[in-house]
Amino acid sequence: MTHRDIRVRRIYDPAEAGDGIRVLVDRVWPRGIRKEVAALDEWVKDVAPSTELRKWYGHVPEKFAQFEARYRDELATPVARTALDHLRTLAKDDALTLLTATRDVDHSQAAVLAALLREPR
Repeated sequence: MTHRDIRVRRIYDPAEAGDGIRVLVDRVWPRGIRKEVAALDEWVKDVAPSTELRKWYGHVPEKFAQFEARYRDELATPVARTALDHLRTLAKDDALTLLTATRDVDHSQAAVLAALLREPR
């Protein structure tokens, strides 16, 4: 996998030809978007951070490093690990675009997931 094979985008942005497999990685369905318009291939809720962690973080950039550490711990649980392995499998054969409703995608769970997926195993 190369870095360009995994993208992070907002679900509200229009799909692009190079997106490959489009996967929503939020636990909650994004407001104001219909499933038909979302142009996604899968919704992998089990890889999203817990509600408690998401509420604690509140998308405050100053908390991002601590959020990332806590989120990586959550991703070690069996259910989340299975979901993460599924994303790895999807990324092997095609480009993978991780979708989130978050405005600041650079400080989101999708950015953490993309970094994890880019790491050698």
